[in-house]
Amino acid sequence: MITVRKAGDRGLTSIDWLKSRHTFSFGDYYDPNEQGFSDLRVINEDWVAPGAGFPTHSHRDMEIITYVIDGAVQHRDSMGNGSVIRPGDVQRMSAGTGVTHSEYNPSRAEELHLLQIWILPDCRGHQPGYEQKSVPEDQKRGRLRIIASPDGREGSVTIHQDARVYAGMIDADKPITFESAAGRRGYVQVVKGAVDVNGIALEAGDGARIVEERVIEIAARRESEVLLFDLA
Repeated sequence: MITVRKAGDRGLTSIDWLKSRHTFSFGDYYDPNEQGFSDLRVINEDWVAPGAGFPTHSHRDMEIITYVIDGAVQHRDSMGNGSVIRPGDVQRMSAGTGVTHSEYNPSRAEELHLLQIWILPDCRGHQPGYEQKSVPEDQKRGRLRIIASPDGREGSVTIHQDARVYAGMIDADKPITFESAAGRRGYVQVVKGAVDVNGIALEAGDGARIVEERVIEIAARRESEVLLFDLA
């Protein structure tokens, strides 16, 4: 069974420096029917104005993944990390017992476009941690490349949860398939382009809950980029 979450139906935050679309309840946006899916708690699609960003704030007991679509993110945190995340990079911050951080758009001219993803950890109280990996485009082209996993396989960032995140860049008329284990669930988020997921049409910004579908086929109607979440 596939349940579509249309891009325009997501929650909206719109202020002078930020536009954000919320797949699940977040901040001032609350929908009792959209509280997450399995251990996937947040998918926010953010557009951040040049020179603006999220000032220092705190988190705890959450696995936070940043996936940049366009532009760059300047990251600083209380663990002493400072880095710039660009398209092709994957950032993971385990908030654990508590961490503070800021995320800014360092450009004075270019808008920042990113996905902010939160996954619930397998337990409370992990030590805070940070990791950043680069995944070249050719490793995602025509396949689903794992970018986050509980064991850091194939150079993915490591998360404290039985969940795996894959990124794929799909050419038109060259479908890719994913076979999930029995009892697992999937979620597809369309980053760019337009795809059919097991025949269901999705556009950029759309998402799809996938339950009791062992084989997931993603066919692009034009060049597209997707994230696929394999969840318990």
